[in-house]
Amino acid sequence: MENCLFCKIAAGEIPANKVYEDEKVLVFHDIDPQAPTHLLAIPKEHVESCGAITPENSAIVAYLFEVIAKVTAQMGIRDFRVVSNCGATAGQSVFHLHFHVLAGRDMTWPPG
Repeated sequence: MENCLFCKIAAGEIPANKVYEDEKVLVFHDIDPQAPTHLLAIPKEHVESCGAITPENSAIVAYLFEVIAKVTAQMGIRDFRVVSNCGATAGQSVFHLHFHVLAGRDMTWPPG
């Protein structure tokens, strides 16, 4: 997608502090962390949000969670929260499917 920030990061047009990358996904540090560890896990292919998951593209979600499990284990992170905001009123500010991986502090509930 032409003006999508995360598509530009995935394409290497905008730099990111990468933690993991392969042909399908990218995991990088959030530039405005909300926890001591705050990663973003994105598919390289543009999908707008969780609300845009279809039978044709749903496999990427399972794969992203496999990568999140692998990355957190490699980083020695046992306890973490995974969040995805879907839509502007839910807090989504970049309209490209992404999962926030938050760790390193106590997570309260409800999140707010």
